[in-house]
Amino acid sequence: MKGVILAGGTGTRLRPLTHIINKHLLPVGPYPMIYWPILKLKEAGIEEILIITNKEDLSSFINLLGLGEVLDVTLTYKIQQKAGGIAEALSLAKPFAGNEKFIVLLGDNIFQESLGPFIASFENQSIGARVLLKPVTDPMRFGIAEIDKRKKIITSIVEKPEKPLSNYCVTGIYMYGSKVFEYIEKLTPSERGELEITDVNTFYIKDNSLQYDILTGWWVDAGTPHSLFQANELVYRHVLKDH
Repeated sequence: MKGVILAGGTGTRLRPLTHIINKHLLPVGPYPMIYWPILKLKEAGIEEILIITNKEDLSSFINLLGLGEVLDVTLTYKIQQKAGGIAEALSLAKPFAGNEKFIVLLGDNIFQESLGPFIASFENQSIGARVLLKPVTDPMRFGIAEIDKRKKIITSIVEKPEKPLSNYCVTGIYMYGSKVFEYIEKLTPSERGELEITDVNTFYIKDNSLQYDILTGWWVDAGTPHSLFQANELVYRHVLKDH
């Protein structure tokens, strides 16, 4: 299986830091943020990785990571020409993924657990897609999934609901097959002019084929000053405690 890391965007919630640097290059523990998703993929046995970023920051990623030699992986890069949404960025992975199953990580998701068991479950899944969920205390801030525990499928996803039907946040960890690119081609831009990943996942929901696993360890979307601080704190407390 191959891995895709989405590392574009403008990082508006982290300004003024991101006026001069892509947020995925900001420090989390002793490493730039982008190291963590790469290391998680490598830990799970995935060494062919595509990084999708914007034109302005591509040279910074190449200067830092090269073609992956420093982390003993194989990296390729793709440029997202404009901020067209997560699904639009994902569409750029089609030549890289081919007909294989692959895993997608949002580059600002920092988490504790190994991806290996979840990837193994997806490899044994005959149809559909798989996402990882995380119980949260503030569901109105996230995309929230309603689940059918008996069938182990997601039945709906609502972005930032006023009245959440659960507390299961959809994390930025997704697993797809090549069918995802057909669904992306059917999308129309949302009100904010982007192709939304929630709309992609809704196609699978309509087919009753969006399965899930639940993260039990810590998880942070490090896209704000507070959550970036939290990610650093968790990494130093749990990952680097003996260093």
